[in-house]
Amino acid sequence: MEPGSDDFLPPPECPVFEPSWAEFRDPLGYIAKIRPIAEKSGICKIRPPADWQPPFAVEVDNFRFTPRIQRLNELEAQTRVKLNYLDQIAKFWEIQGSSLKIPNVERRILDLYSLSKIVVEEGGYEAICKDRRWARVAQRLNYPPGKNIGSLLRSHYERIVYPYEMYQSGANLVQCNTRPFDNEEKDKEYKPHSIPLRQSVQPSKFNSYGRRAKRLQPDIESYVCRMCSRGDEDDKLLLCDGCDDNYHIFCLLPPLPEIPKGVWRCPKCVMAVVRTNQCAGEFVITFPRAYHSGFNQGYNFAEAVNFCTADWLPAGRQCIEHYRRLRRYCVFSHEELICKMAACPEKLDLNLAAAVHKEMFIMVQEERRLRKALLEKGITEAEREAFELLPDDERQCIKCKTTCFLSALACYDCPDGLVCLSHINDLCKCSSSRQYLRYRYTLDELPAMLHKLKVRAESFDTWANKVRVALEVEDGRKRSLEELRALESEARERRFPNSELLQRLKNCLSEAEACVSRALGLVSGQEAGPHRMTGLQMTLAELRAFLDQMNNLPCAMHQIGDVKGILEQVEAYQAEACEALASLPSSPGLLQSLLERGRQLGVEVPEAQQLQRQVEQAQWLDEVKRTLAPSARRGTLAVMRGLLVAGASVAPSPAVDKAQAELQELLTIAERWEEKAHLCLEARQKHPPATLEAIIHEAENIPVHLPNIQALKEALAKARAWIADVDEIQNGDHYPCLDDLEGLVAVGRDLPVGLEELRQLELQVLTAHSWREKASKTFLKKNSCYTLLEVLCPCADAGSDSTKRSRWMEKELGLYKSDTELLGLSAQDLRDPGSVIVAFKEGEQKEKEGILQLRRTNSTKPSPLASSTTASSATSICVCGQVPAGVGALQCDLCQDWFHGRCVSVPRLLSSPRPSPTPSPLLAWWEWDTKFLCPLCMRSRRPRLETILALLVALQRLPVRLPEGEALQCLTERAISWQGRARQALASEDVTALLGRLAELRQRLQAEPRPEEPPTYPSAPASDPLREGSGKDMPKVQGLLENGDSMTSPEKVAPGEGSDLELLSSLLPRLTGPVLELPEATRAPLEELMLEGDLLEVTLDENQSIWQLLQAGQPPDVERIRTLLELEKAERHGSRARGRALERRRRRKADRGGEGDDPAREELEPKRVRSSGPEAEEAQEEEELEEETGGEGPPPPLPTTDSPSTQENGLEPALGASSGSSGPFPTLTPRLHVPCPQQPPQQQL
Repeated sequence: MEPGSDDFLPPPECPVFEPSWAEFRDPLGYIAKIRPIAEKSGICKIRPPADWQPPFAVEVDNFRFTPRIQRLNELEAQTRVKLNYLDQIAKFWEIQGSSLKIPNVERRILDLYSLSKIVVEEGGYEAICKDRRWARVAQRLNYPPGKNIGSLLRSHYERIVYPYEMYQSGANLVQCNTRPFDNEEKDKEYKPHSIPLRQSVQPSKFNSYGRRAKRLQPDIESYVCRMCSRGDEDDKLLLCDGCDDNYHIFCLLPPLPEIPKGVWRCPKCVMAVVRTNQCAGEFVITFPRAYHSGFNQGYNFAEAVNFCTADWLPAGRQCIEHYRRLRRYCVFSHEELICKMAACPEKLDLNLAAAVHKEMFIMVQEERRLRKALLEKGITEAEREAFELLPDDERQCIKCKTTCFLSALACYDCPDGLVCLSHINDLCKCSSSRQYLRYRYTLDELPAMLHKLKVRAESFDTWANKVRVALEVEDGRKRSLEELRALESEARERRFPNSELLQRLKNCLSEAEACVSRALGLVSGQEAGPHRMTGLQMTLAELRAFLDQMNNLPCAMHQIGDVKGILEQVEAYQAEACEALASLPSSPGLLQSLLERGRQLGVEVPEAQQLQRQVEQAQWLDEVKRTLAPSARRGTLAVMRGLLVAGASVAPSPAVDKAQAELQELLTIAERWEEKAHLCLEARQKHPPATLEAIIHEAENIPVHLPNIQALKEALAKARAWIADVDEIQNGDHYPCLDDLEGLVAVGRDLPVGLEELRQLELQVLTAHSWREKASKTFLKKNSCYTLLEVLCPCADAGSDSTKRSRWMEKELGLYKSDTELLGLSAQDLRDPGSVIVAFKEGEQKEKEGILQLRRTNSTKPSPLASSTTASSATSICVCGQVPAGVGALQCDLCQDWFHGRCVSVPRLLSSPRPSPTPSPLLAWWEWDTKFLCPLCMRSRRPRLETILALLVALQRLPVRLPEGEALQCLTERAISWQGRARQALASEDVTALLGRLAELRQRLQAEPRPEEPPTYPSAPASDPLREGSGKDMPKVQGLLENGDSMTSPEKVAPGEGSDLELLSSLLPRLTGPVLELPEATRAPLEELMLEGDLLEVTLDENQSIWQLLQAGQPPDVERIRTLLELEKAERHGSRARGRALERRRRRKADRGGEGDDPAREELEPKRVRSSGPEAEEAQEEEELEEETGGEGPPPPLPTTDSPSTQENGLEPALGASSGSSGPFPTLTPRLHVPCPQQPPQQQL
């Protein structure tokens, strides 16, 4: 930086080298090459070639190193700045002869860095003193006001910080008190935070500040120190040879122990400073005695590896000696490094071994001298010590701070310290008899290590002399291959440098081994005969040159005699072949014999090629003759083409031309018929079998194997076999299975033959699929996770809740796709009707036993409605995967498990599963639809029995057997059997009496005064907003109260939307029960029937009758009713929004106009939509709306199917108590005493 300039001029860039791949192949050699240029600046940078990576040379198993300790609290930038500042100010006072002691202010250590920073920010020391702002400084340091802390801070600043700041600015320190800590006994002495202080040279202790002040006169200003501005200690005042400035040797950084000899220059006059920026993958070379420093910039995570070359070892020794004189801590022990390398000389290269030998020789001589001086002092005690196992701070000389390794002097009475042998007089004042030598190696072991290094360094010359004699054959004796290999192995084991002599040896070995291998190949080739690889043969000229090469090599090989013998045989064969070719035409046998002999020689002779051509011509003509012979096996088109191609390469002759013409004509005819067969195989319009038979018959006259004709013949054979299979399956004793027909259809479609029976089979398969689809729509719910066969078959694993639930979840996720796994039937078993019926019967029993076990298990689970439950490992899990808890949970009446009401389909209280001619009184709570079956128990829509019978009738018309049809027959038989038992139970005397009492109670409730028009309770799904709350008047509420009184007048019932649910909510406290007394003998059979009826995937009126009778015989489940009311309210709220959206959709359709009359669109719509009238259209629109809104809103209601009236089915009510009236209680009037209708013969199982 120029004087008076504010711009910083960075130092120049250090030399940067960018070697090529060839130059950087030997990195250490390249460093030695650029050293004369780079050493002038002390540092340089090398950018290796792109993609260069250093070889991995670390022994992972044996590599050990001592990590440095880095305190985490010193990593933060601000903390490091403070610590560095304290180190600098401590070093300043140490140079002045005092140690830094940090004072305490208000019971805490004074932050000198913050004090200095705030003083600078406030304008400096003079400005603060002038304006008397030391109290503000104390306030900014967070000291309390008052107590005169500002004056105290000023005193500490003047005494400690101000002299250092003046020193930093370059001003004179005439007013500096260099003993500011002599009277501060309570202050804490500061210890540098980093590694121990490396500069320990103390200035003179006889400073006279008065004398120094007197000498600071203008006439002698040039004779004072530029660092401390003092002129005392003239004997330690050093004059720069460059600028004539003066410096005390103890004021320099680092300080010097004595006046140096020769030319000395101050820091301003030394070598120019350079800089560099090291990036990833770059090398920075620092040469010996070059000062360097660096820092990390930016956010980085870096790792550096330091290494040195062999010629730097003397510089390292000099550096250690220099550190010893300066009393600085060394980074590592130079003696330990040398001894470790000397311990394994075989791992060192020659240059490094020589350098280590030289260094160790000097080290051993010095060690002998030092130990001799120790012996002369009278110290005779000694013990061995492994210094490398001790930490560095435990083996450092207390005098010169060097790290000891070979030896050290210690004292039994002063075990805390030791000294190197250069400072044996500075250990302690104890007697010499109490001092002892700690050594690593004896004086006998060190020369042995030195000798090994010498042998390693001088071994190359001995080896090189042996190699030179062997390669030059100086003694007239050729060495064997084993002797040359031994010399090469010695060089590799001893790690000799890659010299020119070693390369010559390797080349000689490689050439000799190649000759031996080639000679062995010739000999083994003759032994192998015709099985020899042709590519390994050599020519006659190459054989002669090879023999000359073996004779010229400087090694003895016994294979030379074998090669000479082979050459003699080849020359004799060449003379015989020339004689045979001169006497053409010779017999083919003679030519073939000569050719075979030539192949066994393993050497190519020019005359052998002429013999080969003559033999190939004769062989080709013979092959054509055999191929076209009538008795020969038909050849392929490839063989014909191969013969034509081969004929073009043989020697021309009239016989060859005639054979080629015949082959070409035959090939043209064969390709024409092959193309015709290909068109028949690939044509979209399949030909009948008769046409294909004619084509095959005509093509058989061609003496060539035609692949397409053969494929056409195989396809015709498959078609005949397919027709036979169809006839067999159609004319069998039983209808064929659908899987068999589908397999036949798939095979028939793939055949390239026109089949008339295929159309009939396709129609049968299509009809079967249509019936299955109709049955699926009848049974399966929308987006059901079950297949039709699973729904029709009993659930055999109903007893395992985890298995049942996990399988249901797998079906929901689309992971479970097996139809027959639950039945335990294979695909072959499904073809046997008897197996299906037996499996169905076994499944019924397993299902009943399983559901009873599941009910017992679920009954032990804690109820979510209970206020407090005991800890239990088994808890109910809803279909959503969560544990149902609190209000809104429902218990399945079949499996007794608990579910969230919002996650499943729930019943409507005032809707009835079957139509009723008269409305039910509100207080007839046993007629409310409170029965809840979870989605795991109710797997299908449960159609009525009449609908199932219609499906069975359609099934009988099918000429195909389906597993679903047989399962449906079993399910129907099970349902009819249960219906008969249920009717018998309901027609018993006890049950009839109970039904009569229940009917009388209902008539009494019904006989209450009514409005002119009977009320109509909503029986349609609550999702229809047009039917909710449409009544203008509310009926008079009658029922059973707790005190037997009737309800209030109808004027108190508020009309409006949702008033029926509010009315039911108000009736809950007044519901009482039971209204019937059911004996245990009557209840148990009914409950068992109820259980079996709930397992059926069929809707039967007897099931509802038994349910209402059992409900009337127990108290009303108020909690369930309340839960259902809350769920229905929430559902109606969502349904109104969906209704409004549906109405807007209808209006948009009406505005578009005409789209509903499109015949094509009507044809694409499902049959149930086209044939069900307005109600079906509304249902379809609701489904489309639900798909558009993403399925939002409450779950859909339980599916119900209206059944024909009892008169239509010929079933009349037969209950005695209510058979003569119109039925004020028709929902509890089952169809009893009616025998099961006889099935047609084709429906019987």
